Amino acid sequence: MNRLITIALAAGAVLIGSAATAGTLEDVKKRGHLICGINNAVPGFSAPDDKGKMQGIDVDVCYATAAAVLGDANKVEFTPLTAKERFTALSSGEVDLLSRNTTHTLHRDSALGLNFTYYNYIDGQGFMVKKDLGVKSALELDGAAVCIQQGTTTELNLADYFRSNNMKYQPIGYETAPQTRDGFDKGACDVLTSDKSQLAAQRTELKNPDGAIILPEIISKEPLGPVVRQGDDVWFNIVKWVLFAMINAEEAGITSSNADDMRKNSKNPVVRRILGVEGEMGRELQLSSDWAYNIIKQVGNYGESYQRNLEPLGIARKGSVNDLWTRGGILYAPPIR
Repeated sequence: MNRLITIALAAGAVLIGSAATAGTLEDVKKRGHLICGINNAVPGFSAPDDKGKMQGIDVDVCYATAAAVLGDANKVEFTPLTAKERFTALSSGEVDLLSRNTTHTLHRDSALGLNFTYYNYIDGQGFMVKKDLGVKSALELDGAAVCIQQGTTTELNLADYFRSNNMKYQPIGYETAPQTRDGFDKGACDVLTSDKSQLAAQRTELKNPDGAIILPEIISKEPLGPVVRQGDDVWFNIVKWVLFAMINAEEAGITSSNADDMRKNSKNPVVRRILGVEGEMGRELQLSSDWAYNIIKQVGNYGESYQRNLEPLGIARKGSVNDLWTRGGILYAPPIR
């Protein structure tokens, strides 16, 4: 009887071990490319450049994940998703990863069968108005018509803000961010509300950017980051540590331009572990030893991604929460060791 129990337990352990290594990682490797769900219409986060190549801080998470898993950042297939489509597409397996300016909330974390990994941008909701409206504060918006994207946390935050300040508003809903921006641009509403980073991006695409201002108030917390399906811890760990690697690389001074030199010559054990020169960090994630080196060399560290994608839009990093913890921000990653 004891022998049978021992055999059964051993068989169970084998099955559990097999299940732990299967899943999204194996699917991506067999397919040969990553399928990443994005928003393809928000400059700075995910939008095509003038040659049609996707660019943005969210897109860089996709490139970095492909670099870590497949050794090639370009092995990504992008799937544009609306706010309403995004969670279903991830849950159903249509995409391997959702990196689409998505806010982490309790409901989304617990009721949708999804896991948020870490934050690649921490934002807050604000308001944009036409200058000639003469408004200086969101508290002056009582009775305003407000353009808003449907199926987002923005709707709930807007309702909470106006209710708590005893104000009324008329919501003008649209399905996509470009439609919402166009509604504001064409005068369908007095106000456009969204995350402040998106407002800055959308302002650049107005017919008269100088004719609009972003009000000072921030009315919500919007921690944005990539999302994966629950129940696949191997994949969850990989995507999480892709972001951690980019943050740790910036903190250690490793960039896309000096990664080769530091990999060859650095004596710093922190740098050597990040770049895969010593330790077994890659094996513990079921990746190659150069997983983080591939991310940094091909995509860059977090600061490089931010500077390339967001700073041209006037979204300054210095003094913001998105700066490194060593510089007064709250961007912090566990050590690679």
